[in-house]
Amino acid sequence: MTTDPTRPPPRAQVLIVEDEPDHADVMADALRKPGHVCTIVNSVSAALDELKGGAFDVIITDLRMPSSAGHAGVNAAGVAHDGADAGLIVLQAARALQPGAETVMVTAHGDVPTARAAFKHGVYDFIEKPLDLEVFRNLINRAAETVLLRHQNQKLQDALDTAAMPGMVAASEPMRRVLASVRTVAKSSIPVLITGQSGTGKELIAQGVHLNSRRAGARYVTFNCAGQSESLLEDQLFGHVRGAFTGADKDREGVFEYADGGTLFLDEIGDMPLTMQAKLLRVLESGEVVRLGSNEPRKADVRFVSATNRDLKKMVDDGTFRGDLYFRINGAQITIPPLRERREDVPPLVRHAIDRFAAQMTTDGAPPPQITVTDAALLRLTSAPWPGNVRQLLNVVQNMVVTAIGEAEGHGRAHEPIVIDTRHIPDDIRATDDDDNGGSGASGPNGSLAGTSLEQIEKRAIRETLRLTAGNREQAAALLGIGERTLYRKLKEYGLR
Repeated sequence: MTTDPTRPPPRAQVLIVEDEPDHADVMADALRKPGHVCTIVNSVSAALDELKGGAFDVIITDLRMPSSAGHAGVNAAGVAHDGADAGLIVLQAARALQPGAETVMVTAHGDVPTARAAFKHGVYDFIEKPLDLEVFRNLINRAAETVLLRHQNQKLQDALDTAAMPGMVAASEPMRRVLASVRTVAKSSIPVLITGQSGTGKELIAQGVHLNSRRAGARYVTFNCAGQSESLLEDQLFGHVRGAFTGADKDREGVFEYADGGTLFLDEIGDMPLTMQAKLLRVLESGEVVRLGSNEPRKADVRFVSATNRDLKKMVDDGTFRGDLYFRINGAQITIPPLRERREDVPPLVRHAIDRFAAQMTTDGAPPPQITVTDAALLRLTSAPWPGNVRQLLNVVQNMVVTAIGEAEGHGRAHEPIVIDTRHIPDDIRATDDDDNGGSGASGPNGSLAGTSLEQIEKRAIRETLRLTAGNREQAAALLGIGERTLYRKLKEYGLR
């Protein structure tokens, strides 16, 4: 693969593992010119810490480092070493901890046979000392291009995967795993139980199961069990015959019969009363419903999908949910992670929502307003905790769109492009963001930070912000809520270039 000379290389997150600080600084300076963000470490142990806590596109490692600069003389597998295989240890750890990254080895002339052998372990390429900085820079640019191409291919595959799931956004690895589960279970007819917090998008996943199944051409029927009295719930599910109760002046089919041949999605099944759970179990086992006021069973062939934000297993232990029904509906379980554990999904969700709400605000067939969102606003939204998950995010974005359009109309700029910035973010979201992130407004994109050291969190925030601002320290410091001197000191302290 060759780099297009007319197009600047993609900015990459680069980890440099080199025991000679001066040599590492020279490499970092060479890579800073095309815009790469470099993290320097001088030992294998420090490299392992970075690989566990950071996110990198390209990893550069010297093949040989003294054992005193290595992992206390012990490699990643717990085997003693003398530093000769230090680069291979980094390579081994990179494959396990950063599978999407490319690795480049720096070697002395006599190490070339060993470096060639490293190709068997997935190294992208190697380069000999002394470095020709132009050749070195081009090599790293090509590696970054390779990573970018792989990401673009993944995005294309994600787009194809979500084509049959309207409104679904899956930029993060956790959501890609969810979509893979949807494709797998959709091919069968087993019941599916979807779990997750309120607002995570359980109904969209249920719809995806239907649209990717053999029943996609038939009806998809949804029903929410929450807040329903037992008598009304039984009538809605199974229907009634004329005269079954006062006011029943004609026969009416329930949602099971209405969904015959298609898919029935029961939301909040954990809220169903125990007596109704027994009746539902009987229907699922027999495939027949009996309308209220009738003794005649009727066939109902449905693909059954249910969802809950409750812990049904605990409810079974507590006696508030039937164990036999739980095992019946839990043929395959799909758990949707909360939004705070898949922050990569926030920017595409925001952009998708902006386009959607802008289109809704058009009148008289006029084209929707052109609305964009600044990187600073995206960063703030990405770092927010979102206890209400996607539902809360969409409500906030709708508020921002309405505010921005109203602001433009108030200034007589209704027909000009509209830019959503941090000032359009509601105060309660900004306040919660500051409380949870120390006012930095930045957080890593890899979801939960539990168990991550504060140093790693801070380094990750600085790296991501520098990439977002194309290395502009003034903008980065402003977004992080710190002074430029403080940022410069932290860049030196953490070996960031």
